[in-house]
Amino acid sequence: MSQPTAATAAVTSQAAPASKKPAPPKKNLAIHLLAGGVAGCCEALTCHPLDTIKVRLQLRGERASKLGASAAASAQKAKANFVQVGVQIVQKEGFFSLYKGLGAVLGGIIPKMAIRFSSFEYYKGLLADKNTGATSSAMIFLAGLGAGVTESVLVVTPMDVIKIRLQAQRHSMTDPLDVPKYRNAPHCAYVMIKEEGFGSLYKGVALTALRQSTNQAANFTVYSLLKKNLEEAQGNNNTLPAYQHLLMGFVSGACGPLFNAPIDVIKTRIQKNPSKESGWVRFVSVTTGILKNEGWTAFYKGTTPRVLRVAPGQAITFMVYERVYKWMSEASKKLSINEAEKVGITVSESNEQ
Repeated sequence: MSQPTAATAAVTSQAAPASKKPAPPKKNLAIHLLAGGVAGCCEALTCHPLDTIKVRLQLRGERASKLGASAAASAQKAKANFVQVGVQIVQKEGFFSLYKGLGAVLGGIIPKMAIRFSSFEYYKGLLADKNTGATSSAMIFLAGLGAGVTESVLVVTPMDVIKIRLQAQRHSMTDPLDVPKYRNAPHCAYVMIKEEGFGSLYKGVALTALRQSTNQAANFTVYSLLKKNLEEAQGNNNTLPAYQHLLMGFVSGACGPLFNAPIDVIKTRIQKNPSKESGWVRFVSVTTGILKNEGWTAFYKGTTPRVLRVAPGQAITFMVYERVYKWMSEASKKLSINEAEKVGITVSESNEQ
């Protein structure tokens, strides 16, 4: 009887270390890519009109400063809020003018969201504690910064430049004779590269990276903290209800635009017009021009529609992303189980033979 006991003890002692350090489940980046793409499309289709209104508000002071004194004065008196600007766009240019630049957004939303979520998970894994696998709030903040810079360089900057050029055009989409300079996103990219060079697609890349990095750092940090606290408060490992993801996404999405609005205004002005000035010279000239002609409050133009655009957008993105990711993960597990069962049947049959 002593020999089986010793053998059992040996097996137990060998199995003990393995139970202390369970291998963390591998994250499927393909699922992150697809879930992020679906979430991004839903967000863009829902919130793009608010982005068009935001761009028009940010460009309004620049347009008025180029008019004559009397015209500028009348334009100053006729200032409209974001709701009135939206109504004016619909009345003068047609309802679908609110969706100008949507092609550029949809063309880049899948790679943008794929890069955002997958790069965040990658940086988060690099910054995680090697022993516990946990990631602190500070490391999540840094991972968000890295994700924002990565998506800015690879996707967001050229997408934003094309989108802003299309949104800045004041033409009626109901009048076939009113032909704009840029007909659609591919045509805009073609004309810009032909007339201004490939580098024109990366105007304002530093400011875009600064905006996106601060956005995503605040976004992921706040969302992760809220999600962790809610999961601990509810005391279960199940997926949180959809409305909670919606609320968490709204709160986290509103944080970025509230403190980096000046960056977004300067970036929009730089990306709107062709210029041969270097990046720093252009930045200084645009910034001083805004201060001189419009005052410091102009740096916060479009903040209301931007918050109303970004906060609901992030709410939709996180809610759809969490649900789609859960569905796809469950489907992937079922497929893996079915494949394992098929392999087990094959092995048992071969053993019987």
